[in-house]
Amino acid sequence: MKTVNFPLLIVCIIVPLLAGGVSGFITADSITGWYINLQKPFFNPPNYIFGPVWTLLYTLMGISLYLVLNSANKKDRNDALVIFSVQLFLNFFWSIFFFYFERPDLALVIIVEMLLSISYMIFVFKKTKPLAGYLQIPYLLWVSFATLLNASIWWLNR
Repeated sequence: MKTVNFPLLIVCIIVPLLAGGVSGFITADSITGWYINLQKPFFNPPNYIFGPVWTLLYTLMGISLYLVLNSANKKDRNDALVIFSVQLFLNFFWSIFFFYFERPDLALVIIVEMLLSISYMIFVFKKTKPLAGYLQIPYLLWVSFATLLNASIWWLNR
């Protein structure tokens, strides 16, 4: 059994948490200002749900990244790092476009791209380390829901 490389695990978890934290910091004023006045669909969760859900998802992302980095051959590791970076980049900028720039229309384009990249990330992670891929299924499900929510908010406020 392999020993856990705790410094690498911590870095892998901190990276997505940091990306989420920075985008949250940038968009915080819009969430309590612009966003609060939007018409939202009946299935819109209360705001206090989002923080814990995203914290869990970013943590799972980091654990998956660690599993891949700790078990993959160099080619698989590089492919996994690229797709992980792409989906995290899209994740970061979705919040910026939706909340900071107040553009749910452009955010909808980004979140669809994010869904595709998460799906591909699951495929690549699963091929490398199955558990790493499976740990991303809650993320895919949440972003699928967020896509529906984003589209609904755009539609109700166009």
